[in-house]
Amino acid sequence: MGQLDNRVAIVTGSGRGIGREIALRLVRDGAKVVINDIDEAPTKETIAAIEQMGGKAVACIGDVSKPDFGDRIVKTAVDAFGGCHVVVNNAGYTWDSVIQKMTDEQWYAILDVHLTAPFRILRSFFNHFRDEVEKERGRGERIVRKVVNISSTSGVNGNAGQANYSAGKAGIVGLSKTLAKEWGRYDVTVNAVAFGYIQTRLTQPLKEGESGTIEVQGRTVKIGVQGGRISAMNQMIPLGRGGLPEEAAGSVYLFCSPDSDYVSGQCLVVNGGL
Repeated sequence: MGQLDNRVAIVTGSGRGIGREIALRLVRDGAKVVINDIDEAPTKETIAAIEQMGGKAVACIGDVSKPDFGDRIVKTAVDAFGGCHVVVNNAGYTWDSVIQKMTDEQWYAILDVHLTAPFRILRSFFNHFRDEVEKERGRGERIVRKVVNISSTSGVNGNAGQANYSAGKAGIVGLSKTLAKEWGRYDVTVNAVAFGYIQTRLTQPLKEGESGTIEVQGRTVKIGVQGGRISAMNQMIPLGRGGLPEEAAGSVYLFCSPDSDYVSGQCLVVNGGL
C-alpha cells in the first residue's frame, strides 16, 4: 500500500529534470500521473520508465502557456484515470537579461509560463474538483487534494538579471497563499517550494566562453551557468553543492503526501542551507 494509492496527479514539465523525478516519486507511492513536456520524446521516455516500474501514466504533450492548456491537461487526467487529486506546477525555463535590455517578449514569455499557466491550470482544476467534493461529502468521504507550485529563491530574494523570472516566481508564492485561503473549505492544501541551485540541464556547468541553448516556441534561449559561478555557489552553500533533482522531488513529495494534510499556504525554501 502506498500513501498515494487511488490518487491521480498532474505534473507539468515532467519529461525531464526535476519534474521527471517528481513524477517518478509520486508513482513510487501509488499515484497515477499525467506527464507533460513541450517535446514528445522526453514525455515518452518518462512514461516508459514509469511503466517499467509497474506504474500508470499518460501523456499531455504541449506548451503549458497556451490558453487552452489548463482545460486540456485536467481533462486528460479525468478521461484517463477518472479524477484529479494532485497538481504540481513545475514547467518552466529562464530567459535572462538586465532590465534595460529585457524585451516585452522576454517579460511576457516568462510570466506566461511561470504564473499565467499555473493560474489557468488551477482554475480548471477547481472547476473539476468543486462538484467532486460535493459528491464525496454526500457519501461521507473526505479526500484531501494537493497543489504544489514550484517557485525559486529568485522569487523569494530576487536575482540580478532575472526581473521576469523573479517576478513570476514571487507571484506564484502569492497565488499559492491566496488559494490556500480560498480552497481550504474544500480540503485542498496549496503550498509552494522555492528551489535554490539544483543540478539540471538549465543550470549545467559551462566552460569559459561556452554557451548552452534550448529551443522554446521557436526561440533559441541560453541556458547553463559558468563554471566559476557554480564553484562560488558551492562554496556558499553549507551542504557544499547544488541539490540533485531527486532531492528536489523529495521536498515536493512532502506536500503531496498525507503527512502534510494540515500544512497549507507555506513556501518551503530548498537551498542546502544557504
